[in-house]
Amino acid sequence: MGFCENFVWGAATSAYQIEGAVEEEGKGEHIWDVYVKEPGRIYQGHSGKTACDHYHRFREDVSMMKAIGLQAYRFSIDWSRVLPTGCGMVNEKGVAYYDALIDELLKNGIEPYVTLYHWELPYELYKKGGWMNPQIVEWFGAYAGLIAERFSDRVSHFFTLNEPQCFVGLGFLTGEHAPGLTVPLRDTFEMAHNVLKAHGRAVQMLRQYGKQKLTIGYAPTCGMCYPQTEDPQDIEAARQMLFAMNPEDRNWTWNVTWWSDPVLPGHYPQDGLERYEPYLPKITDADMKLISEPVDVYGQNIYNGRCVRMSREGKPEEAGRYEGFAKTASSWPVTPEALYWGPKFLYERYQKPIYITENGLSCHDTVSLDGKVHDPNRIDFLAKYLHELKRAADEIELRGYFQWSLMDNFEWAEGYSQRFGLVYVDYQTQERILKDSAYWYHDVIQNNGADL
Repeated sequence: MGFCENFVWGAATSAYQIEGAVEEEGKGEHIWDVYVKEPGRIYQGHSGKTACDHYHRFREDVSMMKAIGLQAYRFSIDWSRVLPTGCGMVNEKGVAYYDALIDELLKNGIEPYVTLYHWELPYELYKKGGWMNPQIVEWFGAYAGLIAERFSDRVSHFFTLNEPQCFVGLGFLTGEHAPGLTVPLRDTFEMAHNVLKAHGRAVQMLRQYGKQKLTIGYAPTCGMCYPQTEDPQDIEAARQMLFAMNPEDRNWTWNVTWWSDPVLPGHYPQDGLERYEPYLPKITDADMKLISEPVDVYGQNIYNGRCVRMSREGKPEEAGRYEGFAKTASSWPVTPEALYWGPKFLYERYQKPIYITENGLSCHDTVSLDGKVHDPNRIDFLAKYLHELKRAADEIELRGYFQWSLMDNFEWAEGYSQRFGLVYVDYQTQERILKDSAYWYHDVIQNNGADL
């Protein structure tokens, strides 16, 4: 069987990681624009000031997408490019840029999938408290309404938020990402609640201002859990661990249920409510109704997972990794099983059609003497992961897969030290080179994964 006939094959990017043009044509500042200027925060002082210069080269990049055979492209809109202060005055030049990008995609037969928020919080809103300010629910709602008004005549697929686990956790708990703070736990739970309410408000506004029937989802992340063996006990252990809260308080955001249970079943997970009761804001029935505003699909960014077994005491435990376990250039473990068990467990719990909204790896890519970029590690990785996803496709409703990333780009705190792309970018010249994996992916798309 394998992938359904209308399965969507795509690739993904985010605005700050590729666009550049950070001070052009009326764009406002966002928290990353400010954060990258702080010494010692980003690898070798890199920034997204130019990035892949996609702002000026998007037509070339879309023609590259067409050459790869992409059916869909998931990209984010920079909130501060269309609303420089986060609310109020619209920057028409910013809107015109996304208009042109969307038109170019459609002209080339590529379906646009828009992410509203991939971490670019307008700095003017951050100065007013950002995610700590309950008004952000309406600020984000108004932004979503604007996007629906301007683009939903041509765009029917929207994701509200990308990886709240990261933008709250890495931004405010560990301080590795913008704005680089380590705040009290109470603050992070306050923010998380506002983030989820903002998601619900955005869903409402997209529906209200949508010019056609929209497919709306959400794109959280987390490490998955997979069983050491197919013994029902180990499977149950993996399921339990995947849906449990993180045991470390200073890394509490890294979990599935706190971010997805409120959106889908419509309640916070009981183990989290009990454990974090002293830190929680007031949570009302009206809040939960807003947060669980119905969505159509569920997106999940999946890169790797942990191997889990049931202990002799009947409790889930990590099985650990053997010496020499495979890892990527960014030292992430290579665990293809995550792309079978992860979607399977998520579908079982949430009963929504699933998109894999990100999956991929960083490799030590280089231009060879023949002028090409040979990345056998990426091909091997994707072949193994997609083989597992194909297994899942036989058992659950899978809608699509977005490879991360279309092209090498600014990898947040890691700067340009990590290459995740199907396309190689020379940051000195902005030359693009399709890697071997791009040609391989083209063939996978052509035969809908039949050979995986």
